[in-house]
Amino acid sequence: MEKKDLKIVYMGTPDFAVEPLKTLVENGYNIVGVITMPDKPAGRGHKIQYSPVKEYAMANNLRLLQPEKLKDEEFIEELKSLNADLQIVVAFRMLPEVVWGMPKLGTFNLHASLLPQYRGAAPINWAIINGEKETGITTFFLTHEIDTGKIIQQEKIEIKETDNVGIIHDKLMYKGSELVVETVEAILNGTIHPKPQEELYSSEADLKAAPKIFKETCKIDFSKSKEEIYNLIRGLSPYPAAWAELSTDKGPLVIKIYETEKIDKAHQLPMGIVETDGKKTFDVAVKDGFIRIKALQLQGKKRLSTEEFLKGFRPTEGMKFM
Repeated sequence: MEKKDLKIVYMGTPDFAVEPLKTLVENGYNIVGVITMPDKPAGRGHKIQYSPVKEYAMANNLRLLQPEKLKDEEFIEELKSLNADLQIVVAFRMLPEVVWGMPKLGTFNLHASLLPQYRGAAPINWAIINGEKETGITTFFLTHEIDTGKIIQQEKIEIKETDNVGIIHDKLMYKGSELVVETVEAILNGTIHPKPQEELYSSEADLKAAPKIFKETCKIDFSKSKEEIYNLIRGLSPYPAAWAELSTDKGPLVIKIYETEKIDKAHQLPMGIVETDGKKTFDVAVKDGFIRIKALQLQGKKRLSTEEFLKGFRPTEGMKFM
């Protein structure tokens, strides 16, 4: 089959899914349909907001489908009418077998981890939170259980000490767009050798999970080591952001923390106590040193550097993160 004859249906929703779609289009692949989430109201005005994938599809005159339910008969018939040879899924939602089993060449997914590690909704976050030194991107064929299908291709990248989720997200987005095209080419040329994930681990206990991030996941526990706290903060920055509650003489303040530095310095202070010069430094005592806060945000305010924050904030003695 020639590239121009290969009919592809693409499924995705957020920014992460736009770059692979864009790369496929720019490489001359025949995208016969794009499936994304239904429009939803967002913000204070509840204005209808299009997904990034929808905006790209509309701008490039690609056929667009936005089913409420993936098992809806009308949607299934419309999907069948596209007569796709291959389906590609990037940051979308769990598909029923009637959808992923439809094309003759199968349906593959792009996942932002080195499967079988970090199956789940938040693989980039958890890799950084857990202090991993590398992660990567994987293409694999969909099957019944989420993120468990046979691996087609993988690419690794380094996680540097100062990398946060935003940095790794973008690196994997661009690396993933290249891998999607390479995977399509390999499928088209018949050169793939899919590998069962079970061959890559001996026990389920060896696997690290990547469950969805909730508000409580993001709360900082200052009784932990500075390494654990540092990794949690960069593993949630810039979104959804780690947070903590600061006890002051005017009552508790909820503060999001985006950037920190580890300070090796012995002390006898209670965990969570703040040391500050009132001008540039805002350090939190932890069991093996200090966490120096470098960028933060008060509830309802904009993100500030610590220096900017301290210009308008009067520290009080005994301030402590709870």
